[in-house]
Amino acid sequence: MPPTLASLLHHSALRLTVRAGGDRLDVPVRWVHASELADPVPYMEGGELLLITALKLDAEDPEAMRRYVKRLAGAGVVGLGFAVGVHYGEIPKALVEAAEHEGLPLLEVPRRTPFLAISKAVSAAIAADQYRAVTAGFAAQRELTRQALSDGPEGLLAALASQVDGWAALYDASGAVVATAPEWAGRRAARLTADVERLRERPAPASAVVGVGESSGGEDRDRVELHSLGTGRRPRAALAVGTAAALGTAERYALHSAIALLTLTTERSRSLQAAEQRIGAAVLRMLLAGEPDHARAVAGGLYGELLDAPFRIVVAESASPPVGQGVPVGAASRPTAGALVAADTNGDPLGGLAECLESAAARAGEAVLVVPEGERLVVLAVDGGAAEAACGEFAAAVEGARVEVRERDRGRGGASGSGSGPSGPSGSSGSSGDEDELVVGMSGPAGPIAAAAAYKQAEQALSVARRRGRVLVGHEQLAAGSVVPLLADDAVRAFADGLLRPLYEHDATGRGDLVASLRAWLSRHGQWDAAAADLGVHRHTLRYRMRRVEEILGRSLDDPDVRMELWLALKTTAAVGE
Repeated sequence: MPPTLASLLHHSALRLTVRAGGDRLDVPVRWVHASELADPVPYMEGGELLLITALKLDAEDPEAMRRYVKRLAGAGVVGLGFAVGVHYGEIPKALVEAAEHEGLPLLEVPRRTPFLAISKAVSAAIAADQYRAVTAGFAAQRELTRQALSDGPEGLLAALASQVDGWAALYDASGAVVATAPEWAGRRAARLTADVERLRERPAPASAVVGVGESSGGEDRDRVELHSLGTGRRPRAALAVGTAAALGTAERYALHSAIALLTLTTERSRSLQAAEQRIGAAVLRMLLAGEPDHARAVAGGLYGELLDAPFRIVVAESASPPVGQGVPVGAASRPTAGALVAADTNGDPLGGLAECLESAAARAGEAVLVVPEGERLVVLAVDGGAAEAACGEFAAAVEGARVEVRERDRGRGGASGSGSGPSGPSGSSGSSGDEDELVVGMSGPAGPIAAAAAYKQAEQALSVARRRGRVLVGHEQLAAGSVVPLLADDAVRAFADGLLRPLYEHDATGRGDLVASLRAWLSRHGQWDAAAADLGVHRHTLRYRMRRVEEILGRSLDDPDVRMELWLALKTTAAVGE
């Protein structure tokens, strides 16, 4: 502990006596300062024991002493030492009364005790306290290191909580609580998720001091320090330490040691990251080449568990790749080792997705293979696992944010974001501002032998997601609903417009309703009476109209291919008009 006025009084060589403020002797003394100025306050920082001989003070003037002592107390001076036998034989009554009134401890310093002796005593006590703090800090560092090596982050947190006489919590990159010590601190740690997320937005290393707890509800309000963990621009984790008061020197040493150790355990080196990504790229390349046995041998303990159970392949893009730069599945064109390299994830939706999936898999204790490749991300995730669920949640969040932006733009009278193509469930190419947004395709469950087929499924789902303006489409969804939305692109719409334009031009002259008649006849599978009843015309009238359709288009309605093309053209143009 730092020196106090009480400890100085117990110092036998100083022979100090209390003359006022005896109930405030447990206050720490930060330093000793001797000054004969009438107003030494401008030179005080607070926490000092001020020593005087009253050389320039009228110590017998009650009003002057009240002003003098009040100024000292207001500046944070913790005590006043008065040397007797120099200018005054004893401490004047006016000074004693003023000190009693302000509650400022007043110590009598005998003539044979030099001020230097008091300064040396305080300095020695401060140095001893600092040495004890440093020694305790090194001991704490050894204990924290031992716990980290034997029990991992959980053991380290328990040791840290004991060292600071409080609680500690570890958060992952997403802001979720990974571990707490003691266990009861989990509820308090969970309240700090928003503060941890704000801390992640700042460059590492970053720290903040917040409060948690409700003192009115019987729970003490903690002082909580948050510290980011990691050496990169984006912290990989965060540490929270809650205590009843500010940390002392020894506790601060323990905290800094914990930060260093947790950084080592949570931050993988760049060389290790690159090595793991190369292994992941090699495993993926072998799977797509139809070599599952070699892939399993290379995966080893890192990804081997992933290949022992059904998995899904996820292919994500943050922008439409240039023509010819995709990763087709086939014997002659597969991902190359040079293409499967790490990408900078800072501010990149693909980086955010990768971080989300890796964090979810780590919390669940499951393996996940993430291979960045420029504007693409390829992921192998356990079927039905935490990473797959996190992918859906991430996509839903992106989809929700996109809808909010479009609704806000629509409310401001701006672009609705539907582009020139159809919108809604029937498909959408998205607004021009969506071109750089996330698009994800997910395969069905597969095993190592069927990895190439699963990759193709993911690419097909990715293409449909891009066409429909969706963030995520699973392969199972491709067989659900109608095939018509899959045709909603510019080429199909151009074909439909060109095929039906003569009929629309005919109807525009008012000489009949060939388009509606053709739609009714096709919908009734060529049944004249039923189609005529739908239109409210005689069946002979409908027969005449169908002959006119054949004459204008130059095509026979007896040909099933013609009927199919006309029906799809009608559905496509109807979707555009909706």
